[in-house]
Amino acid sequence: MDSTSRHPGLADSAFLKAARGEPVPHTPVWYMRQAGRSLPEYLRVREGVGMLESCMDPDLVTEITLQPVRRYGVDAAIFFSDIVLPLKAVGVDLDIKPGVGPVVASPVRTLADVEAIPDLTAEHVPFITSAVHALVGELGATPLIGFAGAPFTVASYLVEGGPSKEHAKTKAMMFGAPDVWDALMRKIAGIAAAYLSVQVAAGASAVQLFDSWAGALTPADYAEHVMPHSARVLAAAGELGVPRIHFGVGTSNLLGLMGEAGADVVGVDWRTPLGSAIGVVGDRGVQGNLDPTLVFAPTDVMTRRAAEVIEAGRAAKGHIFNLGHGVIPSTDPAQLERLTEFVQSYPLS
Repeated sequence: MDSTSRHPGLADSAFLKAARGEPVPHTPVWYMRQAGRSLPEYLRVREGVGMLESCMDPDLVTEITLQPVRRYGVDAAIFFSDIVLPLKAVGVDLDIKPGVGPVVASPVRTLADVEAIPDLTAEHVPFITSAVHALVGELGATPLIGFAGAPFTVASYLVEGGPSKEHAKTKAMMFGAPDVWDALMRKIAGIAAAYLSVQVAAGASAVQLFDSWAGALTPADYAEHVMPHSARVLAAAGELGVPRIHFGVGTSNLLGLMGEAGADVVGVDWRTPLGSAIGVVGDRGVQGNLDPTLVFAPTDVMTRRAAEVIEAGRAAKGHIFNLGHGVIPSTDPAQLERLTEFVQSYPLS
């Protein structure tokens, strides 16, 4: 079943049209981290509730995912989750510590550690199915984007035991224990593919694979040690018949490879001029890429720069407007409202 058969209005979705490279009525727009700490209504519902606890409560996931759609009228919702949630769901001992991020109690070091991680099935995440069903019912003609962390980024948390700037332990395993690395990446790729499958089966209309830390790699190391595993996830998502977005931070030198891994749309961070990225990703759409700090500039400065992004995007097979990374927590929601209205009303003809 393709996504448009789930709701007749989805056939007219500007977001899905752009993702498929079809003509659009306006440049579609959504924002990474549009649901989150920048919204007062999010802070209210999350008060006293842990991050992972929030992600496992279908009612809370539904409410948080819908908040930015109600406020901004964006062209797509992004499923509220966390990159490490599938690991938690299969039994990995981890927590998300405020101000730190995901912390793993027993980091992965050996093949036995990898083999101890169960594969994910729909039975591990019934709350995901419930939340997506509820969301699709509420969203109607607005598409829901499914979400998963890419194998390299999730592996880095498992190997480092938490966030890392250098990824030294991760690379030490990649270079020095390639058998363990390969087994770990295969394990995570299987979990990510299954996690996306659950979301699409329940009604998600597109998926985004986040490889937040892939920018730490050279193109050669990415191609050898990471790309085949991301490709497995994206190939599995492709079989589900939904558009696939692939995004990483600081990945100017990897954009071509990230597209080749199986993306329909390549997300571009703010460091790379969108026009340059279009020339690299080939016959694919692009997503991005306004600097997230520009929402702190005067409105006329922000919209002028947004217009430059939209104009650059005309050269792509398809263009989905977004920030070049997630919404910064101190962002004024009123400024994102102005940006959304500007992008959606910007004349394309």
